[in-house]
Amino acid sequence: MKPAQLSFPELTRARSQVISALQTLCAKNESRAAQILDLGPKQHDDIRRNALLAKAPAGPAIEVYTGVLYDALDVTTLTTTQRRRLDKNVAIASGLFGLLRPSDKIPAYRLSGDVTLPTVGSLAQYWRTFVSAALESVPGVILDLRSSAYVALGPIPPAAAQRAVVGRVLLERGGKRSIVSHHNKATKGRLVRALMQSGAAPKNINSLITAITEVGFHCELNEATKLGLPATLDIIVRQA
Repeated sequence: MKPAQLSFPELTRARSQVISALQTLCAKNESRAAQILDLGPKQHDDIRRNALLAKAPAGPAIEVYTGVLYDALDVTTLTTTQRRRLDKNVAIASGLFGLLRPSDKIPAYRLSGDVTLPTVGSLAQYWRTFVSAALESVPGVILDLRSSAYVALGPIPPAAAQRAVVGRVLLERGGKRSIVSHHNKATKGRLVRALMQSGAAPKNINSLITAITEVGFHCELNEATKLGLPATLDIIVRQA
């Protein structure tokens, strides 16, 4: 793994410091690492893997990360053109790397975004300025689908707020709406997949809403409550 070869090269120095801190913690004391990383007795292999990050085999980030969202995205069944579109238009938040593009080569590791690392401190505080600046440099409309822990790593900066929306998935059942974790993650994965398959290239928030609607999702825009904050885009999943 070579941090300097990843996307968002302005994050290289910051990445190197977090990688070094994680490797040192996991190599020196597995028990302390387990406590800090909130890992159980059956997850000590993750600690040993973290200790060897620099030498570990690497693969595309979009295939290294797992979970409900990535299962729903099902990247391995996208076409070559769709994967190129994904790599150009999607960024992945990471407690270890800050931001990545899907094709960036990374090793498997274990580090949540809400961890406080020795020598680095709170990852949210550490990354905040770096990630927000990187997001400001991203051109065009921004659909922020990150969970709250990863938004904390670098909120949408005020300079980009007018061209950004924060996506929120709501389950509607019996006329009532609520946030349900599984539906939230799965819906986000399906939405990203559908947009990449559609070939839509929205230039502003209105055309983003049109693109989302055209691929079969119902959404509602809620304007920002304060100047310098992005609007919220509610994506509604209806159940009888």
